[in-house]
Amino acid sequence: MPSTHSALSMSAAVSIGYKEGWGTALFALALILAIIVMADATGVRRATGEQAKVLNKIILEFFEEMKIKDERLKELVGHTPFEVIVGAIIGFIIATVLSTYLHI
Repeated sequence: MPSTHSALSMSAAVSIGYKEGWGTALFALALILAIIVMADATGVRRATGEQAKVLNKIILEFFEEMKIKDERLKELVGHTPFEVIVGAIIGFIIATVLSTYLHI
């Protein structure tokens, strides 16, 4: 499933580019924020999911012998790079269509 955060942030940046101009400081700021959002979606959140997998395995092995109920951590936290790229493309397309045909 494509990253909705990537789509929204890229759509906002592209919309600002169409409306305010591609060489403006506002577009540069929006683009930098979109890049940060996409990096977060693939990097930090993905690493959190990987750590959750390891911790769940440790908890399972540790509590298996003691018969203690454990609560599993959420493992699917981030997005793959492919999902982020698809989200960014979708955001670009949405902003382009809205700007071109609806003049938003």
